[in-house]
Amino acid sequence: MQTEQTGLKRHLKVRHIRLMALGSTIGVGLFLGSASAIELAGPSILLGYLLAGIVAFIVLRTLGEMAVHQPVAGSFAAYANTYVGPVAGYMVGWGYWTYWIVVGIAEVTAVGIYMGIWFPETPQWIWALSAILMMGLINLIAVKVFGEFEFWFALIKVVAIVAMIGLGGAVIFFGFTNGWQPIGLSNLWSHGGFFPNGISGMLLSLQMVLFAYVGIEMIGLSAGEAENPQKTIPMAIDSLAWRILIFYMGAILVILAIFPWNQIGQQGSPFVVMFERIGLREAAGLINFVVITAALSSCNAGLFSGGRLLYALSINGYAPASFARLSKYGVPARAVGATIAVCLTGVVLNYFVPDKAFHYIMAAVTFVGLMVWIAILLTQIQFRRSLTKDQVAELSYRAPWWPYSSWFALAFIVLVVALMGFHEDARVALILGPCLLAVYLAMFYIAGLHRKTKSKSPFQ
Repeated sequence: MQTEQTGLKRHLKVRHIRLMALGSTIGVGLFLGSASAIELAGPSILLGYLLAGIVAFIVLRTLGEMAVHQPVAGSFAAYANTYVGPVAGYMVGWGYWTYWIVVGIAEVTAVGIYMGIWFPETPQWIWALSAILMMGLINLIAVKVFGEFEFWFALIKVVAIVAMIGLGGAVIFFGFTNGWQPIGLSNLWSHGGFFPNGISGMLLSLQMVLFAYVGIEMIGLSAGEAENPQKTIPMAIDSLAWRILIFYMGAILVILAIFPWNQIGQQGSPFVVMFERIGLREAAGLINFVVITAALSSCNAGLFSGGRLLYALSINGYAPASFARLSKYGVPARAVGATIAVCLTGVVLNYFVPDKAFHYIMAAVTFVGLMVWIAILLTQIQFRRSLTKDQVAELSYRAPWWPYSSWFALAFIVLVVALMGFHEDARVALILGPCLLAVYLAMFYIAGLHRKTKSKSPFQ
């Protein structure tokens, strides 16, 4: 296996992998991005999260099928190279590296917004810079240490969300903090109905909803450093899918039931606003701390993923060879360092356009992330087609409802990408995204990699 050949350490346990993937997903998309999605869809955002959750589960299972069969560094970039072609492997690898760069920028931007609640006089870019440097230092330590940090980072927000759902349920059904007069669920239909902006409002919100789920696929990148991946990867995937769905839908349901959807603004987190509304300002401060931790957790996971992608690209000749060097602790320090350096561009963005930074970044990262999901699904379709019936029967971990599930998820994602053209903030991503893919395609041919890969296939 590639990991054994290159020196990465298999020190990530199943608890690390579960919380890493969960931590990379439960972040800015839920705590901050949900406000914009609720404004578009109203209570029908719950249906959007359900549909997107089903698609996310399908993508995760299709990736898991390949990762368990062939647990290598580079994950779906390796699979795209093998089952689709060198051009696909190259573009998926660099595209996903770009995705995690943008995720890191989005998360530290969110940190700046959250910290502004406590320190309104401090410029947003200072917090963004501090966050990148702190998470970068953690990523340069041994992978086992990174795993522990990410485990506890993610655990904090998971516990907080569970507590928030429990407290919100007490307010809704028993009237806690409301004179013991239950609030009930009437807010879900009392302000314009369940679809206050029509079906179109729910459809337009799907790109923001899918952004919230994008990140779960990083579980494939951890396969190269997981202990016993044939066991740990299926365990992590099967538990992750339903947990994410419960956390997202449960949290949003509580917010919408307590707080009328049409009063949720785009400034700040709806989680913090909810606690302030029910009179628990101290709890609101605690939640602000949690969402800062959540953003740091996602940034931490993003630097890990970006570093591993750049490392995998390097050892296979798709990036400068120097990025393949490992530290004495088995960490691709140069690849991680380069990823951190590029993420620092987010500090510049926060300096010049702090008010619009989050919305622009979220649109860009959604497009790149959805392209990666499309690549995963197409690769898995080709992977299945390459197997005989006997080989399919021998797969220890399979995607369910094949092939209908893969084609359904693919059609759903393509629809969401098309709908981005109808959203003002997301429309720019449909311009920048294809331009980025064109640049990577040009790089592939300018570097002459199309000639090098004719006789030898990388990512083996």
